[in-house]
Amino acid sequence: MTQDATTRFGLFVPQGWRHDLVGLDPAEHWAAMSGLARRADEGGLWESVWVYDHFHTVPEPTDQATHEAWTLMAMLGAATRRVRLGQMCTCMAYRNPAYLAKVAATIDVLTGGRVEMGIGAGWYEHEWRAYGYGFPPAGERLAALDEGVQVMAQAWRDGVSTFSGEHYRTDGAIVRPLPAQEGGIPLWIAGGGERKTLRTAAKYAQYTNFDGTLEVFRHKSEVLFAHCADVGRDPAEIVRSANYNVAVGRDEAEVAERVAARRAQLEPHVSAAAVEREMQSLAPDLPAVGTPEQIVEKLRPVVEAGMTYPIFYFPEAATDTSGIELFEREVLPALRDLG
Repeated sequence: MTQDATTRFGLFVPQGWRHDLVGLDPAEHWAAMSGLARRADEGGLWESVWVYDHFHTVPEPTDQATHEAWTLMAMLGAATRRVRLGQMCTCMAYRNPAYLAKVAATIDVLTGGRVEMGIGAGWYEHEWRAYGYGFPPAGERLAALDEGVQVMAQAWRDGVSTFSGEHYRTDGAIVRPLPAQEGGIPLWIAGGGERKTLRTAAKYAQYTNFDGTLEVFRHKSEVLFAHCADVGRDPAEIVRSANYNVAVGRDEAEVAERVAARRAQLEPHVSAAAVEREMQSLAPDLPAVGTPEQIVEKLRPVVEAGMTYPIFYFPEAATDTSGIELFEREVLPALRDLG
């Protein structure tokens, strides 16, 4: 089935991974996260809410809290009624794929069919090694991703998985109940690796997620289309999404204040070099940094190139929703009109 080309929007909920809950007592974390999810749920503009699947903070590991993604999926599902629930993205190696299929199917049933399965090969070496997973070469991680996706798709289709691969084996693993969504939970295969990740996406994904700057997005799309041709898949069946870090203000001075606030959020917790690396994610030339008018103009050609599902991250959202409010008033309606 060809996907609807209407532009839809996702919102990241702060969970600590990016030092976005610093300054809040841990007892206040759930109120901040669930409050934003309910706000998105009730407002009608947001299609989905998202978290990251990580255990240690970035841009450096610190002792600050990072809440676990699939626990949050269940909790956010209970706290909302409409929005869809995603992770960008689950690391295949952190959980056996048959077990992960079971967890996701359970949450899908309990939430009335609202789960999105973001899945990727994983990259954060520090947490891999710290948790005892080792850190296999990229080729092995990508091969495991391909096998694990097959296990999940089989389990959701048949309610049982028997699979023999190099990385994963199942032997009559029963996955019941089946997901509430007919055909199984949508697969978001994240990453822009051109030889393997995008080929896996061409074979199995309903959604992709890769770099959202115009030139790179166009190039990755061409690579994806070539893989689709190779495997006999209509590329129109795959929705292309991208993630954006937001610093929005009514004028350039307010944008600068947002960027400065992000720097101040990070500086007490990570090294100066790590702060500088992270601040590159809010560089002024990036698509979601600027006034509403500037952001719309920068995102317009990306949407026109086929990016119909942007997912936005607001670093300050746990304690300040004014940026989200401005974005909802002046950016989202304009982007939706482009679709």
